[in-house]
Amino acid sequence: MRAAVIEGPRRSGIALVTLPQPAAGEVRVRLEGCGVCASSLGPWEGHPWTVYPLPPGAPGHEGWGHVDAVGREVRGIREGDRVAFLSAQAYAEYDCAPASSAVVLPRDLDGQPFPGEALGCAMNVLRRSAILEGQTVAIVGIGFLGALLTQLACRGGARVVALSRRPFALELARRFGACETIATADPAFAVARVREITDGRGCERVIEAVGRQAALDLASKLTAERGRLVIAGYHQDGPRQVDMQLWNWRGLDVVNAHERDPLAYVRGMHAALDAVRDGWLDPLPLYTHRFPLEGLGQALEATESRPTGFVKGLLIP
Repeated sequence: MRAAVIEGPRRSGIALVTLPQPAAGEVRVRLEGCGVCASSLGPWEGHPWTVYPLPPGAPGHEGWGHVDAVGREVRGIREGDRVAFLSAQAYAEYDCAPASSAVVLPRDLDGQPFPGEALGCAMNVLRRSAILEGQTVAIVGIGFLGALLTQLACRGGARVVALSRRPFALELARRFGACETIATADPAFAVARVREITDGRGCERVIEAVGRQAALDLASKLTAERGRLVIAGYHQDGPRQVDMQLWNWRGLDVVNAHERDPLAYVRGMHAALDAVRDGWLDPLPLYTHRFPLEGLGQALEATESRPTGFVKGLLIP
């Protein structure tokens, strides 16, 4: 089979490798596609702890497709089922994964991309945010995750303030129901505007969905006394500093919304499936760019630079 390989910093290629065979408890999936996640930017950019080349297909983890082989002791999943699943080498034509990490997709979603891990992540962040109807929620960073959370929070009855550096992203947030959109080029203005529209209180919930120091700083300043600051951005490029004086003084609850238990991700994927089918979540407008396996490098470059119109890239074998 063919698999994309990150060969070194900002270098990708294609490898021909042996078709994987499912072990006991596993299924093999013929991939329809895999979402390209910003968490893949670390090895692409060349962080010093990365060992090259990465395994073929790594670090693709947002795959979906059809089961074409079933290992021993698998129950509830059959050959031909269309599934979203958790794995680590899904930038490829095939990948194997534990059957316990696969979610069977219903026929009414046939033809729709379903990067289950990414959609499940949004549902898990929403759950950890504990947003209540009528609360003012600031979402810092309107990429794929921030846009999904904008939809979900608005449909749950929250008043959403969307903040982004990109005019295109702010327009997208308005389409998804945000009552206020604020550019982050001038952080002091952004803070002042949020204070103005909340009568000086700040926001009961603030979700940081960027993964950069500046976004964390801004999100902290937007959070009201006794509010909840939710860290959803992927902070993997080095240490961070926090304004502990501000956190202490305002008595913030700070929640790291990243899950590490695979079962939590699977629960999130099931929740996302229900949300899509019920009309609470519409991710289709966010799949803006498609790339072949040979285009992994282009997909990662677009994920990093985020040109106008870009939200989410999909790698299609």
